[in-house]
Amino acid sequence: MSSRLARIAQAATLVMAAYVVSRVLGLAREMIVARQFGTSAELGAYLAAFRVPDLIFQLLAGGALGSSLIPVLSEYLAHGQHREGWRLASAIYNLVGFLTTGFALLAFAGARPLAQVLVPGYSPELQALTSQLMRLMLVTPIIFGLSGVSMAVLNAHQHFLLPAIAPILYNLAIIAGAVWLAPQMGVHGLAIGVVVGSGLHLLVQLPGLLRRGWRWFPTWGRHLPGVRQVIRLLLPRVLGLAVVQINFIVSTRLASRLEPGSLPALNYAFLLMMLPQGVFAMALATAAFPAFSDLVARQQIPELRHTLMVMLRATLFLALPAAAGLYILRNPVIAVLLEGGRFTDASTKAVAWALQFYVLGLPAYAIVEILSRAFYALHDTRTPVLVGAATVALNIALSLALLGSMGIGGLALANAVAVNVEMVWLLWFMHKWLDGLEGDRLLSATLRVVGATAAMAVALYSVMRVMGGGYPGWLVAAAGGIIGGGVFVASAWICQVSEVRAVGNWLAGRLLSRRQRPGSAAQR
Repeated sequence: MSSRLARIAQAATLVMAAYVVSRVLGLAREMIVARQFGTSAELGAYLAAFRVPDLIFQLLAGGALGSSLIPVLSEYLAHGQHREGWRLASAIYNLVGFLTTGFALLAFAGARPLAQVLVPGYSPELQALTSQLMRLMLVTPIIFGLSGVSMAVLNAHQHFLLPAIAPILYNLAIIAGAVWLAPQMGVHGLAIGVVVGSGLHLLVQLPGLLRRGWRWFPTWGRHLPGVRQVIRLLLPRVLGLAVVQINFIVSTRLASRLEPGSLPALNYAFLLMMLPQGVFAMALATAAFPAFSDLVARQQIPELRHTLMVMLRATLFLALPAAAGLYILRNPVIAVLLEGGRFTDASTKAVAWALQFYVLGLPAYAIVEILSRAFYALHDTRTPVLVGAATVALNIALSLALLGSMGIGGLALANAVAVNVEMVWLLWFMHKWLDGLEGDRLLSATLRVVGATAAMAVALYSVMRVMGGGYPGWLVAAAGGIIGGGVFVASAWICQVSEVRAVGNWLAGRLLSRRQRPGSAAQR
């Protein structure tokens, strides 16, 4: 058990490091875009155009495919059936390429009416721009579809580095488009960067596939039981993702009817909220999912229960202080990261208004990421899909109810409430699935982290009270991060939070081993 957790921790650390680089580049990308386009309607057209290619990818080859393919492929690998595994992967490659190409062609033909559906509040000129950008980016779901299969195959082989590097190259391409193409081509330069980035996203993974003996078979897999199993797991998940995408489309339509700049402001707030979630929750979930699948394949349910509990505790240890810090420091953080050029103080206020509500759902987003992987490993895609569909319906209802009085803040608050409800439901169902979740230990660990987070929040509010008025935003954000982080770590140590103590013991062990090593400075 300890060796398995150590492997997960090692993989998660590797993936987290790559994700940190990717998120830093993603943040740099948004900073450049913000300075060039602010919260303009032109940027809103680009964001709306992105919805359709993203919809095709998410439904046919996004997280749904990975969560369905990895458990099945892991079973093949666990039983040494490598040739059959490559035959299964080839069938999925072929099906995904065929379906994404077909839907992309349909969307290309109907781009103009799709733009009218997405942004009914935009002018005809902006709707025409939306359709142009959409057509330009419709090659990306085909490329990303093949890349998504490659990521799933490599993760099933317990290889995480190249799939984690892929988003880094994707962000670099968009940055290049924003820096060198956008000044002359406007948002079309961003769209070209997206297309080039998708190609790099796929190409970087090919060496990893070849090193693991990649073989392609010209088959649709109609007679392969693994393909039928993947499709059986995939269909409920696709329905769930379809509901989620409907939620995004509804939010886009509602934001397009508000004052100009509302859609980009809402998008910036969501991206900032997802920034820490993408670093730790996605890294932990990516590293843990193959291990979950392997435990299920070996029918080691008690070990799965304990591993899941450890992952949930680690996630809360990172998510709670991140949410509190981002909530309290939202104004200086936004000002430092995004202000400049066409992104004005008014833009900062609009993004901060939405962000303060979005961060209320950050811990829940992180927990849902881990729980969903556990359900998929158990070959139960139905439960998270049904729960997700119900909470999306709640999200849409709350969005309609709060939009008039709160604007984009209402859309963000509706999202946060819905994802917290989703988290509670998934925890309850997983408790029933595994006949318990070591709930007493999880509750005790959560309360300790909450105590440390509360101490950090007091320190951050003190920093804001002392420095919030007359000091530069970068200094307030830096002081808050250093002081708040220090208070959290010290408080977590006092509260005997096992995660921070484990890191401290590891560092102490490393230091002791260096001192005891023959020829070390301490012995010379």
